Amino acid sequence: MTQTEKRTALVLGAGGLVGAGWATGVLQGLADAGTDLTTADLIVGSSAGAVVGARIAAGERSLDELYAEQVSGGVTEPAARLGPGSVLRYALAVLTSRTPEAYGRKLGRLALRARTVDEAARRATVAERLGTTTAWPGRRLLVTAVDAASGELAVYDADSGVPLVDAVTASCAIPGAWPPATIDGRRWIDGGIHSTANAHLAAGHDRVVVIAPTALGNKVVLSPARQGADLAATGARVEVIVPDAASRAAFGGRALDPARTPAAARAGRAQAAAHAEAVAADWTD
Repeated sequence: MTQTEKRTALVLGAGGLVGAGWATGVLQGLADAGTDLTTADLIVGSSAGAVVGARIAAGERSLDELYAEQVSGGVTEPAARLGPGSVLRYALAVLTSRTPEAYGRKLGRLALRARTVDEAARRATVAERLGTTTAWPGRRLLVTAVDAASGELAVYDADSGVPLVDAVTASCAIPGAWPPATIDGRRWIDGGIHSTANAHLAAGHDRVVVIAPTALGNKVVLSPARQGADLAATGARVEVIVPDAASRAAFGGRALDPARTPAAARAGRAQAAAHAEAVAADWTD
């Protein structure tokens, strides 16, 4: 049976600018060991993962080039942070919500009220990060976002009629840090609000690797590990990779600080060695 017949999926989760660097490092480390996950039949990207996913799906730059960009400090954008008030609102939203949609509505209200950069300026920043990747790739790519009003998850692809830059901008719209993105008259926030990985979108694929810079879940947002276990229960071969202690130290608790990106990328590449054998077995066996 060929790899295509096995229906492979690569899921790239949320984790800020630094998380994107780490995920790129993990992909590079796995490729060093002989497994190129960029060949996946399906790529699912949420928030930081949407940027990484769009670039590798487009194939306009090699993985080596994308990794070199991360470690060179060439990935820049204004640093951002969530203030204490926003952090408290996140915590209260978890405590008072029973579903991801309710959680999304509450964070949608936070996002709509927050003082952030101009929406057009934020879109321009995301477009710069995507570089020459301006159109949906020919390969299957799913990009997630959450409706700020309803809290419901949306999934964009090449058939959605939404420009790639707009879809990725919406997916990266962290409530309280960046403005909601406007698409078809509605406002959209970070796809990682519904789930930090949204690995459920890989259902039906036989081989799934989840690379998730944000490992945690809570009572309304399923963790990548939980979603991976749910996929495995259907018979899929699943490997979930989340930051180890060294990678978390490289993040330094500042996922939106571009100065941390080179160290996070190197840490991801080093961490990949611990997963290389399992990933190779799942991907090619």
